[in-house]
Amino acid sequence: MLYRTAGQFKTSYAADHALFPVRQDAWLLGVIMVLAWVVFPLAASDFTFQALLIPVLIYSLAALGLNILTGYAGQLSLGTGAFMGVGAYACYKIMTIFPGLNLAVAIGLSGFFSAAVGVAFGLPSLRIKGFYLAIATLAAQFFLVWLFEKWSWLYNDSASGAIQVPNLSMFGLGVAGPTATSITQYYFVLAVVSLVTIAAINITRGRIGRMWKAVRDMDIAAELVGINLMKAKLSAFAVSSYIVGVAGALFVFLWRGAAEPNLFDIPLSFRVLFIAIIGGLGSVLGNYLGAILIVALPVILNIVPEALGIPVSSSVVEHLNVMTIGGLIIMFLIVEPHGLARFWAMIREKMIIWPFPH
Repeated sequence: MLYRTAGQFKTSYAADHALFPVRQDAWLLGVIMVLAWVVFPLAASDFTFQALLIPVLIYSLAALGLNILTGYAGQLSLGTGAFMGVGAYACYKIMTIFPGLNLAVAIGLSGFFSAAVGVAFGLPSLRIKGFYLAIATLAAQFFLVWLFEKWSWLYNDSASGAIQVPNLSMFGLGVAGPTATSITQYYFVLAVVSLVTIAAINITRGRIGRMWKAVRDMDIAAELVGINLMKAKLSAFAVSSYIVGVAGALFVFLWRGAAEPNLFDIPLSFRVLFIAIIGGLGSVLGNYLGAILIVALPVILNIVPEALGIPVSSSVVEHLNVMTIGGLIIMFLIVEPHGLARFWAMIREKMIIWPFPH
């Protein structure tokens, strides 16, 4: 009943390949946008903003960047955390050199530095692929984190070796630093994530996206039909690293407030990878579903035992979180490799044909 498609017919090729072939999909997106832009800001507390809403958006954006590279272009990467660090440190240096610059401009520019580094470390993809490419990106992870720690110019020769976000404002509102309010930071992150997601959807549905998918499915066949593998692979690394760099800048400036080099170590890369796998590779929606699950899971494991009167220490919650995430990854790889996005697609298909059997 909710997804009845009777009377919704297509009369052109463009209509058949529209972003929302079923009218109810557009309505559902409208409801989600109203919740994100109106309901959540009015109802959420500071804890909800800092523990759920803002990290979900930032991790979703980082997973979207990884998904473009791995899910759409088929190039494995284990260095997402380091590329997020490039974006964060680049934004910090930009704001240091140009203190009066708009933060949104600085975050946008920081993505280009991450894209340049991503292309440099993506050059091995022209010769190697699969497991060997994953090892090459893992080497980038270790090298970049070492660089963040040893190159003192990146953190302005601070004795602590950490970068501290100063008070920054836009249009008279504090958006970063100790004086910024959670709701202002949430709206800033939501606006950036929305714009980047729209751009990513358009890219993946266009000529460049089809080129990436051809390389992912069979690069030799793609080259035989005239696709330039160097252009396809390096463009995937550039776009992916740009989005990941923007996510890294948001990660530090709009959420954490400060960062040390080890913040961008391998656990962060694996967390983003887990979000992409659980959400579904090759899907934009899956990044958000995976981020909601991964970010909300520790909060649920903390709240539910307390509500039931069961005392659970923070260390036990951390172990349960790791065990649960590991179990979920194994389950999805066996039961549904396409992740949560595929589960939603199956539910949607059943609602379209209900009450008839599948």
